[in-house]
Amino acid sequence: MPLFGPRKFPVPIMGPLYPFFIAAGISLYGVTKLQSLMLQTDEFKNDPRNPYAAANAKKDAH
Repeated sequence: MPLFGPRKFPVPIMGPLYPFFIAAGISLYGVTKLQSLMLQTDEFKNDPRNPYAAANAKKDAH
């Protein structure tokens, strides 16, 4: 019997926490989609900090 070593306890971790993992994934997906939509609006389209600025400039040139 280990006195101060690691012990194995039969505690379910994934069972009670799966709704939180699903909600985190849905929230992350929603925030990512909202960010990409905001970067393509007219207000932020020509901002030099926009990572899609080069692609937007090519699209507007044609």
